[in-house]
Amino acid sequence: MSTATMTHEKAATGSVCWFEIPADNLDRAKKFYNTLFGWKIAPIPGMQGPEAQNYLHVDTGGDDASPDGGLMSRKQPDETITQYIGVASVDESAAKVEQLGGKIRTPKTAVPHMGYFAVCQDTEDNMFGLWETDSNAK
Repeated sequence: MSTATMTHEKAATGSVCWFEIPADNLDRAKKFYNTLFGWKIAPIPGMQGPEAQNYLHVDTGGDDASPDGGLMSRKQPDETITQYIGVASVDESAAKVEQLGGKIRTPKTAVPHMGYFAVCQDTEDNMFGLWETDSNAK
């Protein structure tokens, strides 16, 4: 999970607010999505270190409520696109995921000064993320 769009606005509860696309070759994927959709894909301002090379911001350019996202180096061979859903509380939503038969794959994690996320698996083995905006996250 990364930064850009979620830094200034509270994610609408129950709405897709961010996505991540894993890629084996970032340059190839960047060219593909830029040519296909006209997306602007660039490093995230202020991001430092190795992650800055392996995680790029995707600006979808939509005037509507289209979410932005990240283009990142693939970490696992079977890693797929993950969509993040805005929630009021990652803790409460994660508990509900488990009550409904889903699983938590990445527990609540802070993105400093932006919020918290968790990655979950639904009852059909699909992965999705939860996102809670919180500028006090540490």
